[in-house]
Amino acid sequence: MMKNYTLSVGPLGTNAYLLVCMQGKSAWLVDAPEGVWEEVQPILAKTGHELQGVLLTHGHWDHTQDLVTLRKHGAEIYAHEDSRPLVEDPERTQGIFTFPEVKLEPAKIDVPVKDGQKLEFCSTRCEVFAVPGHCPGSVAYYFPDEKYVFTGDVLFAGSVGRSDLPGGDWTTVEKSIREKLYTLPDEVIVYPGHGPETTIGQEKQFNPFVRQ
Repeated sequence: MMKNYTLSVGPLGTNAYLLVCMQGKSAWLVDAPEGVWEEVQPILAKTGHELQGVLLTHGHWDHTQDLVTLRKHGAEIYAHEDSRPLVEDPERTQGIFTFPEVKLEPAKIDVPVKDGQKLEFCSTRCEVFAVPGHCPGSVAYYFPDEKYVFTGDVLFAGSVGRSDLPGGDWTTVEKSIREKLYTLPDEVIVYPGHGPETTIGQEKQFNPFVRQ
């Protein structure tokens, strides 16, 4: 069983999620926006947990700016192989699509993940879904025992991820949502990369962009 802390940080108010093990002292972080270590470190110090890894939903800069800092503190970076150019060479792949003041620092993917892969954190099952369309390498992390899924910038409360950046494609976004995310039970909580949480059932019924 895991406790989930929601943290919204960085210049775009990007959501990160700290998952701490309730039966042990390990912890994992979903995404790494700028300044997240400053938010995470006091929680870990208070609870006595140790950060083991970062589960990266995709490689866009607003989700990756603290990766270098987190790796220095011992966290392994989990990400899809197709995210490697965005993560490891961000200046070339994203330099013209960000703000002048944003520092793009290359990081390293330690553990490549792939569609359908089964992982386990704190004796809790996690399934990786490849959900491209927003950008190459976009994945969702589904925790069936906890009944929640981290969707990055693919599915939001009442909205969906943009598809007009390099590597994006609207038809692929729609397919990822319909064939992967909307197949989950209605009660599953959606934790997106920006904005408030929602549920699969809520989005299937009311999302104006992609409905079941």
